[in-house]
Amino acid sequence: MSLAAPLLRWYDRAARDLPWRSPGTTPWGVLVSEVMLQQTPVARVLPAYEAWLERWPAPAALAADAPGEAVRMWGRLGYPRRALRLHACAVALRDRHGGELPADVAALLDLPGVGEYTARAVAAFAFGQRVPVVDTNVRRVVARAVAGQGAAGPPSPGRDHAAVAALLPADAATAARFSVAVMELGALVCVAGRPRCEQCPIASACAWRAAGYPPYTGRTARPQAFVGTDRQVRGRLMAVLRGADGPVEPVHLDAVWADAVQRQRALDSLVVDGLVDPLPDGRYALPA
Repeated sequence: MSLAAPLLRWYDRAARDLPWRSPGTTPWGVLVSEVMLQQTPVARVLPAYEAWLERWPAPAALAADAPGEAVRMWGRLGYPRRALRLHACAVALRDRHGGELPADVAALLDLPGVGEYTARAVAAFAFGQRVPVVDTNVRRVVARAVAGQGAAGPPSPGRDHAAVAALLPADAATAARFSVAVMELGALVCVAGRPRCEQCPIASACAWRAAGYPPYTGRTARPQAFVGTDRQVRGRLMAVLRGADGPVEPVHLDAVWADAVQRQRALDSLVVDGLVDPLPDGRYALPA
């Protein structure tokens, strides 16, 4: 609790002006932002988010469109299965919830493509609930400020949620604001590489600072490669399909990657994931 007051004062003056934080943002807008922000920088999300909500301001609008249009609008955000999951979620919201997002974490978890983090983020940021919201930034801040470690180590949902829950203010609205403030601190100040401790509003209470910034010696996750991987090939294939007005001839897909075996493997995986429809005439299209 000693962290809440200085952190909230800092957030009030230092928080980024982001559209999903604006007053009047709908729960649907919060959900879209949280899905788009998964493993994607804010700068890339901003134009995609605004274009998405301009076209589909409510779940029913997206549900009425083809899933392939969601994939097309996803553009170059990466991990395009998120677009399909948002479309499936919109259909479920229309059919089961009257086009509105439920406020309860359990009900949110029952929606297609909504996991623990997203459900808790929507409950807190859209509905002002007192629930622990844990992402990479939050885990890093808590590891340093509370546990005195330079990094958080591998995720442990039960342990991570308990650690964050212990820090939440009792008032629900304040707790929700505290949750986003911790995320912002991790994104802007308590960053992974070179933390800006001289700018930190909770530096005087930071256990890692008090311990002399000991190096982290625990387990770490290896960063994922991209160049030359099937994931890169998938992205190039999807770019061709998104940019086409209709079905694509195989020759246009062949041109994006020289290794035919890897290219076919990537294409097959896109078909399995439901991102590409193989047509009877041998052409390929976004899902109808």
